[in-house]
Parts: sequence; structure tokens; C-alpha cells
Amino acid sequence: MLTKEQIAKRISKEVKDGYFVNLGIGIPTLVANFVPEDISVEFQSENGVLGMGPFPYEGEEDADIINAGKQTITILPGGSFFDSAFSFGMIRSKKVDLTILGAMEVAENGDIANWKIPGKMVKGMGGAMDLVASAENIIVAMMHVNKAGESKILKRCTLPLTGVGCVKKVVTELAVLEVTDKGFKLLERAPGVTVEDIIKATEAELIIEGDIPEMVID
Repeated sequence: MLTKEQIAKRISKEVKDGYFVNLGIGIPTLVANFVPEDISVEFQSENGVLGMGPFPYEGEEDADIINAGKQTITILPGGSFFDSAFSFGMIRSKKVDLTILGAMEVAENGDIANWKIPGKMVKGMGGAMDLVASAENIIVAMMHVNKAGESKILKRCTLPLTGVGCVKKVVTELAVLEVTDKGFKLLERAPGVTVEDIIKATEAELIIEGDIPEMVID
């Protein structure tokens, strides 16, 4: 099974030259650490940052430079800061090419639940509602099962929805899944993980066509 860093590294292969990319809280923030040096990418954070770089090394953090998850970040040359209104103007006008989010649940029709667990305190929904309503390309980085070993890849979400029919692809510690009009299609499996392992860990039905290749991480 993949580590969170390896999930982020696999997703970094989905980032293309010239993209403007929004990174959600959690595993998605790690993607900035793995973007190839030969492409130019602008990472945007809804708290008002454009041009985020990798996380700072220990001892080099600046508490005034943070992402939407309140983590300290670095800024690449040419990076800029602006208010939230301007930031959400970028998002709502579809200036962001790719959004990478974490999730508690994803359904086979592309629904996503990532902001609230009933009965538990939450910090708030953040910018997720705007991101899923505006982005045309959404990739979810998440763990395949919860701490109880229950699938988070579902036929239907059980938690309050963040967005409806918006997710295009999911990358977990076990697999890469594409959301199609017929459900989840298994594209890749983690090294050492079998198709049977993935089926067992998935509540939703999977579309499996031919031999499923292993993910290429490095």
C-alpha cells in the first residue's frame, strides 16, 4: 500500500505544464513537493496565495506565510498575495485548471463528501463548496478505507455532500480509479496490491477491463 507521500507523488503526474492548481487540505498539500522541475505550475490557495512552492525545511518556516490549512509554505519567485474575494473570483470564474481535494467519501457517480461528520465539531467547510462547483477537473486524494477498515469508495455517500457528480479521478493507497458514467473504473493498482485486494476494500462495484497495471511512482 502507498504512503500519503506516494499518493501525492502519483497525483503529481496528473499536473501538466502551465496549469493553475488548487490544493486542498491534507494529502493534496503534499503534491507541491513532487512536481517535476521541467514544468511550470502555479499553485493557488483560497486564502489568497498564488505561486506556492514546496513545504519549508525545518527551521526555515515563516509563520506569516500559510496555506488554507494554516500550514507554513514557501512562495516561488513571482508569487503573490491577495484577499479572499479576489481568490474566490479566480475559482468561480474557472481560472483553476485542476483541483486536488481530500475526501471522507466518494460515490460511484462522482459525488464527494469532505466537510462534515454529523455530531462532530468541524472547523468549517472552507472553500470546498466553491471549488467543487466551479472546477472542471477534480482529483481526490484519500485513503481507501477508514480507521475501522470500512470502504470510503461507495455506491452512495452517507455523509453530507460537498458536491454532486464532480469528481473525475480518485487516487488512494490501493488504486487509481476513474469516475465514469457507469461507475468506478480501475485504472491502476498500487505495487504489491492485487485486484482482489482492491475489490475486497471497495463497497462500490468496479469496472475492470483486462490486466490492471501497477502504478509507476518514481
